[in-house]
Amino acid sequence: MGLFEAAGARVIDSPAGTAKLDRVPERDDRSRHRPTERRLRQLAPAVDAVGALIPVGLLCAVTQQPQPLLTAVLAGASWLAVGASKNRYSREEPAGDSAALPVLRDWLTMLGVLAIVCVVARVEVSLKICVLALVPCLALGVARRRLVHRYLVAARRRAEALRRVLIVGEAGTVDVVLAELAHRTDHEYVVVGSCLVGEEASDSAVPVPARLASDGSAPGAALDGETVLRCAADLDVDLVFVAPGRRLPAARIRRLAWALHDGGRNLAILPGLIDVSQHRVRLAKAAGLTVMHIDPAARRGVPVLLKQVTDRLGALLLLALLSPVFALVAAAIRLSSAGPVFYWQIRVGQDLRPFRMWKFRTMVVTADRMRAALETSNEHDGAMFKMRRDPRVTPVGRLLRRFSLDELPQLFNVLAGHMSLVGPRPPLPEEVERYDGTELRRLSVKPGLTGLWQVSGRSDLSWDETVALDLSYVDNWSYVRDISVLARTVRAVVDGRGAY
Repeated sequence: MGLFEAAGARVIDSPAGTAKLDRVPERDDRSRHRPTERRLRQLAPAVDAVGALIPVGLLCAVTQQPQPLLTAVLAGASWLAVGASKNRYSREEPAGDSAALPVLRDWLTMLGVLAIVCVVARVEVSLKICVLALVPCLALGVARRRLVHRYLVAARRRAEALRRVLIVGEAGTVDVVLAELAHRTDHEYVVVGSCLVGEEASDSAVPVPARLASDGSAPGAALDGETVLRCAADLDVDLVFVAPGRRLPAARIRRLAWALHDGGRNLAILPGLIDVSQHRVRLAKAAGLTVMHIDPAARRGVPVLLKQVTDRLGALLLLALLSPVFALVAAAIRLSSAGPVFYWQIRVGQDLRPFRMWKFRTMVVTADRMRAALETSNEHDGAMFKMRRDPRVTPVGRLLRRFSLDELPQLFNVLAGHMSLVGPRPPLPEEVERYDGTELRRLSVKPGLTGLWQVSGRSDLSWDETVALDLSYVDNWSYVRDISVLARTVRAVVDGRGAY
């Protein structure tokens, strides 16, 4: 979806700059916390080297491999060389859901490099021993990236380790960018000023220290670089964002880039895309143009087949392992309130196909008939109905909801192919009737037993946040992301936040 397709729109309800201005660090604070980030990056090569040197050296020595010390040094050097060749130590590394794949690719590359080096250096070592010894280095690489990422995200939410940004663009476009940045606090960018193109007013609270000529061919346009450099120096910014537009075409941006780079300032271009994962983006060149290819989300092929196999086998395994839990929950429901143990509802699945979804009963038998009288007490915005203290929920049902045990019968739905282990939550038919075209896209994949909604706050999220998470999942799906969500689900269930 294009970020600037409604560039003429205005952010009125919540001025775009207000939320971000609260995060603006004092310059002394910024200088105090940025070195911490740099030190973390400087420690990365040492951690990687130790993660390769020690396990390889110890295992080779224990198994009496020839030249264990030399083998360990070559392994550590190969690991560092691969990381350095891919700029892993000079820029922010992938983290979160996307941390494992780049590390795995680097690790496989390192195995090839090490094999060649050992042949050239005439070091005879068992391939099995060497690969086994390097497994800890792979795990440590992923763990290190995730820990650093979590530290930096926490610091940024405290208005630390931030990069001061100046935005250059048309007023409408700048307002849209500011609104998007204000939605989240886990990124490193805080906008401290904007250079607007033209005389159009901005609705944001961000200072506008200067404006650029609206006509790129006007005499004043030749001073674009000088103007932006002056603003960047006055505001002490770390980075200049440029948002292309009708009044800021490619040729003008090119001249501005020359001036900024010659002046020692870093530049980033905002391409106008929202929520597109890096693994879907490919850059190419054509007639001097930089072409950005956006790959569609995977809907067929080996990853999708792997997801289907994981769903069926995973559901079958969980049903076998959790059979004692099923028996205990069923007994608790039967002994605590009158009515059946299981409850089913018609839900809407992939491509608007209805199906019967099963749950453990957590409400009184007459709950469906009571809902109409409770509509005015709905505490959730949008299409969902939620109440923190729903009077229809039984005491045992409240406990089951707290730990998501009421959802376990949906494993049968996964086994039957109606649902997936991971995906958007399955909506009710009456909710789908209120969906617009954007919200309907949530139903282009199978609904899930768990998903980003489950691990990100559940019912505490607003409707817009829920839709945004589901769309992010649909558009950027990957098998690795599914595995990450499944791992995070365990913590979310134990935590119980937003479950009611």
